[in-house]
Amino acid sequence: MIDWSNATASGHQEPGRKPEELQKSKCVLGFVPVIYYSVLLCVGVPVNILTAVALSRLACRTKKALYYYLLAVTGSDILSQLFIIFVGFLLETAVFHRDVPLLLLRSVSAAEFAANHASIWSTVPLTVDRYVALCHPLLHRQISYPARARKIIAAVLALSLASGVPFFWWSDMWRNSHPPTALDAVLIWTHVTIIYFLPCSIFLVLNSLIIRTLRSAPPRRLGKTTAMLLAITSVFSVLWAPRTAVVIYHLHVSSVHRDWRVHLAYDLSNMLAMLNTAVNFFLYCFVSTPFRGAVRDVAAMNASISSLYSGNNKRSQRDSTPLSPHRARKPS
Repeated sequence: MIDWSNATASGHQEPGRKPEELQKSKCVLGFVPVIYYSVLLCVGVPVNILTAVALSRLACRTKKALYYYLLAVTGSDILSQLFIIFVGFLLETAVFHRDVPLLLLRSVSAAEFAANHASIWSTVPLTVDRYVALCHPLLHRQISYPARARKIIAAVLALSLASGVPFFWWSDMWRNSHPPTALDAVLIWTHVTIIYFLPCSIFLVLNSLIIRTLRSAPPRRLGKTTAMLLAITSVFSVLWAPRTAVVIYHLHVSSVHRDWRVHLAYDLSNMLAMLNTAVNFFLYCFVSTPFRGAVRDVAAMNASISSLYSGNNKRSQRDSTPLSPHRARKPS
């Protein structure tokens, strides 16, 4: 990602690999990815924490399964930002230049994929819930409640964690100069199927059924919740499409290591895909009136706590200040 030294630490060399095969390809972006990911992390994590607090208040207040699914999406986005952006891109690549033990690199890689899968697949139960609510409202009243939503979320997170384990053996596209192996091909196709083709197919089918139902007689207005769902899934499909295409191109046409243009496309597509972890807050604010109200309540509560703490701090400082001899002297 960054044009650091091409040498790889000897402790990371795998058996049967020549040193030149472990060199890292050149990146023409220089420090741009570091600046971009730093800004994205500084903006995205506080925004997602604010989103989580606001959604928690709405979930407790309304007892709707919808907000539990949105809360799961937000929590998974926070994990993705911490593991992929902070640990993967900034710490490992920019700070340590990938010069860390191979076991740690691969363990972090598995955690990154697990967080990525959880971030994407947490949207699938939300889509199914909206489909049932609009197309089968009577059934939705029977099966959609917070306890069931929490069980579904727990199952999705457990499956996402398990699905990240095979990517312990994910190949470093920036460093490996050899053509992708059979294992690389299996992992890459598994990856793009899990993170893009399969969820996008589900989104396309269910969203199409939702739109067809809304267009049927009698005419029904597009609700804000449905509009928010369509916005979330559409933004995800657009932002992740370039990375999916570049990974497949790397596998079948030209590798990231051999062609600087592929390397550039891979870096830019990663930057675009990670933007998906920070945009949901703005979508929620644009579409949902209850969410905007919850955000205002959280902001007002924080402001009142800050003012109360500031007042107490000033009062304690005033009380602890010793009186001057003139003020301490009693009047005669």
